[in-house]
Amino acid sequence: MKSNLYQTIVVKVGTTTLVHESGKLNFAGMEKLVRVISDIKNRGKNVVLVSSGAVGTGAGRLGINGKGDIKIKQALAAVGQGILMQFYEKLFLEYGIIVAQVLLTRDDIEKGVRRQNALNTFTTLFEFDVVPIVNENDTVAVEEIVFGDNDTLAAVVAKLIRADLLVLLSDVDGLYTMPPHEPGAEKIPYVKEITPEIEALAEDSYSDFGTGGMLSKIKAAKIATEAGIAMAIIDGEKPSDIYGIIDGTGCAGTFFEPKKHSFTDKNAM
Repeated sequence: MKSNLYQTIVVKVGTTTLVHESGKLNFAGMEKLVRVISDIKNRGKNVVLVSSGAVGTGAGRLGINGKGDIKIKQALAAVGQGILMQFYEKLFLEYGIIVAQVLLTRDDIEKGVRRQNALNTFTTLFEFDVVPIVNENDTVAVEEIVFGDNDTLAAVVAKLIRADLLVLLSDVDGLYTMPPHEPGAEKIPYVKEITPEIEALAEDSYSDFGTGGMLSKIKAAKIATEAGIAMAIIDGEKPSDIYGIIDGTGCAGTFFEPKKHSFTDKNAM
């Protein structure tokens, strides 16, 4: 794991890191994350932040829970997304970093012309030295075009932009041999290949009260590593652990080795 391998990095952060159980934003968590991403950006890296939290933030602002039919969730996302971006913009500007909002559905990445337009947008934002902040476009997404969780969205975006590294910030600091609260659970620091045994470890989801769990993270790892992209799961409360990965000093969570592909193969859909 050497830093010069990772020029384009996608960082995904989940609802549990961004939003307290009360529905209020976790300012301390957001500030730590923004500081690390800004510092990495200042090293000359391209960074994309895939951020959950719109529904939870909207629910907190309106004083209701995030449960209900899709109409309620879409309305909550519409309220919460603007609040999230407001705070992200304020925090990043403290470090001189400009951000941009990118809302996507599966159609935007899987359809030819729309996929190319999405790629063009990311490429141009990198040229302008901007950090794209990505979320699923929950206000218009329906079952046929949703990603379902931002772990998958982050992996698909990483593949689209030919990223070198995908980092998932989670409320569990890696993949364990069993749910980490159980006696005898051991963290798996390195995964060379995602085997059926590895997938079986994730079947009992023990991460996040959001839409993602460990199973969705392993799914994301398959998408990323098969595209030649390294992936890591680390503690969402310790975004500074990203430094160990890009500096080559080690991964504090679980590191997934990418399959070897040519540059062209890595971007094949």
